[in-house]
Amino acid sequence: MLISTKGRYGVMIMVYLAENYNNGHRPLKEIASSQDLSEKYLEQIINPLTKAGLLTSFRGSQGGYALAKDPSEITVGDILRILEGSLAPVYCVAENGEICKKLDSCNSVIVWKKIKDAIDNVVDNMTLKDLIDDKVK
Repeated sequence: MLISTKGRYGVMIMVYLAENYNNGHRPLKEIASSQDLSEKYLEQIINPLTKAGLLTSFRGSQGGYALAKDPSEITVGDILRILEGSLAPVYCVAENGEICKKLDSCNSVIVWKKIKDAIDNVVDNMTLKDLIDDKVK
């Protein structure tokens, strides 16, 4: 499984907004510049995060984006699932994946389930606050 640039940049953007959590809404241009991204590409990342309720947005001269929740309440898993979908390594163990005809007799499904569980354990137990705190060390 590979995380796309959309997922990677999404986490980076959310960490930036977490670092600025108490500084009001950050303009799109500022966020794009801080991550060396085009504003057009940034919009493709920010829109799903806003629709999912992880970000708030305000228009106008004081407008921009901010986290909708405290950084300690947003996990990396929240962000990645919004931008990437399932994090399962194969469809048969994905949340809404295809039902495999061989699932009942498959002797390798345990490997895929363990990989999925390990990934979920990491991303669901790591918050934006954790990333900021680890960055400071």
